Amino acid sequence: MTRIPVISGAIFACALGLGSTKAELLSNGRWVDLSHAFSAETIYWPTAEPFKLQTVFAGTTEAGYYYSAYNFSAAEHGGTHIDAPVHFAEEQRSVDEIPIGQLIGPAVVIDVAQAAAADRNYQVTVADFKAWEAEHGRLPDGAIVLLNTGSAKLWPNREAYMGTAQRGEEAVAELHFPGLHPDAARWLVNSRDIGAIGLDTPSIDYGQSQRFESHRILFEGDVPAFENVTNLDELPATGATAVALPMKIKGGSGGPLRIVAFVPAS
Repeated sequence: MTRIPVISGAIFACALGLGSTKAELLSNGRWVDLSHAFSAETIYWPTAEPFKLQTVFAGTTEAGYYYSAYNFSAAEHGGTHIDAPVHFAEEQRSVDEIPIGQLIGPAVVIDVAQAAAADRNYQVTVADFKAWEAEHGRLPDGAIVLLNTGSAKLWPNREAYMGTAQRGEEAVAELHFPGLHPDAARWLVNSRDIGAIGLDTPSIDYGQSQRFESHRILFEGDVPAFENVTNLDELPATGATAVALPMKIKGGSGGPLRIVAFVPAS
């Protein structure tokens, strides 16, 4: 039986080239998977090609041993994925050009689940960030900012999660889910120095957006976005470390993302 090695926080710290003090901080704790699995249930934008898995072979070969292989296809943007800056900003970085260091950093969780439960069109505001800073201090440079709107618990129910289960161009007008207000996106780009931002909805702009201003502001400022993230309620407001590594698609505007976080023992 094959045993899968468990990477400890200490090994993780060494791999990042951290000093002994930080390595000690990462030596005890737990990993949290912030990614949805890809399957036929995976939620994609109403106009996007969904995830498909085709069996090449699965079973016992003529030689008597087990073998399985599959082909998969999907749009770049769906499931837990990254939006690279070039997605909405011409001549900005594609997904393969984003520095790895920008995708690894202190995880900051802004919890707006209560406000989003009362309003599925809620947009995270500058006031939400300032309230977080009043309690926890200034957003650290290089932070991976994660917005917990409480939407992950609705996955994979498309209608509850997105506002509609319909597909096609006509369904876009029926989308309802929380996002980041353009004023807050502008504040983050102009007043803070974050590495990336993510949330547990299909888009960094709220469902009823028609101009996708938060996308444009963030990406012109070279801040990538993670969408359809999950398990944010398992992270503390501060203190965790996020690692977000996307499929390295040359010239891609985005791609599937495996994002995890290490939470030190308290």
